[in-house]
Amino acid sequence: MSQPSPTTPTPSDPAAETPTPQPNNAPPPSYVKLAMRNMVRKRATSLFHFALTAIGLLGVLVGLAFLDRYFNS
Repeated sequence: MSQPSPTTPTPSDPAAETPTPQPNNAPPPSYVKLAMRNMVRKRATSLFHFALTAIGLLGVLVGLAFLDRYFNS
């Protein structure tokens, strides 16, 4: 059983000039996956923003606790 010989397209063949794109059936990446990929790439910025968020949240909680104690004593 012999296999057919591979044919190489000639320059005059219009199909050889414009290859047809393969259909992309995969869904686009989710927002969470893109965010995680971005956090890995920009590690220092992500850690800085996380630290600012943590400090801000602690500041708000301590401030609320202080106001609650000050006005309810």
